[in-house]
Amino acid sequence: MKRLTAIALALIMTAAVSCEGGKSGKGDSGNDGGNGSGSEEFPEIEVTFMDVGKADCMVIRSGETTAVIDCGEKDDGKDLVKFLQKQDVKTVDKLIITHYDKDHVGGAAKLIELMDVRSVIGPDYNEKSDEFEKFRSAMRAKGIGLKCLREDMEFELGGANYRVYAPERSYYGPDDENDFSLVVRLDYHDTSMIFAADAMEQRLSEVMDIGSCDLLKVPYHGRKIANLDSFLDEVSPEYAVVSTSEKEYSSNTRKLLEEHGAEVFTTFDDGDITAVTNGCTVSVSTSD
Repeated sequence: MKRLTAIALALIMTAAVSCEGGKSGKGDSGNDGGNGSGSEEFPEIEVTFMDVGKADCMVIRSGETTAVIDCGEKDDGKDLVKFLQKQDVKTVDKLIITHYDKDHVGGAAKLIELMDVRSVIGPDYNEKSDEFEKFRSAMRAKGIGLKCLREDMEFELGGANYRVYAPERSYYGPDDENDFSLVVRLDYHDTSMIFAADAMEQRLSEVMDIGSCDLLKVPYHGRKIANLDSFLDEVSPEYAVVSTSEKEYSSNTRKLLEEHGAEVFTTFDDGDITAVTNGCTVSVSTSD
């Protein structure tokens, strides 16, 4: 049976809400996308965490706009396109590839080949892999440039404010590509979500002051990270989503999330996971 947890789950795609305050974020610009503004009608934003095994793929839809964060592995690209087409999405306004490991960039080439992708954002480093080369080749074929972030970037899309945190170093050590991960914060009136990609110890240290959130996409597929406890102290999520396989999910991470009072959802248990915000509250539902 479909599992629903929520403070308030809207039954239509527009809800009248009135809320005050809101979660604070690192470098808060005061944009109304991250602050309450009295009694108004706020369109809902829907975030789908696709069940792609030990990989990341998230679709964020608000009205006529769509953002995608990561695309899973190579074979997940077709499933992502099918999902978008089923939702009648014709254009991806923003594609954010958090880093270039195959379980994040793998399906991107297929998405770019088969859909209208307007803008692509990624970290500023190169990866030697077939998946990365196909990703770059697909962009060249479509005449799309890759915006490689060397500093934080902020933009508004679908009424929400996005802040993308760029890695602060040009080198983290051998085989430490995960620490190049872009970390994304989404603020929508009084609600917020943080997508922590595969950030590990060094990268989490750089974003400790990112601010609290309603929902956290747990970093590094729920594997053990030494300073995750400190990070959870700072972000204090009500909900935690782990995109992972059962094998990758650390019992230490599971325990930490429970100790911090987060309601936890995992793609290997729950299938596709959907979070909805109406600007005042966040609700979470699952496909299983």
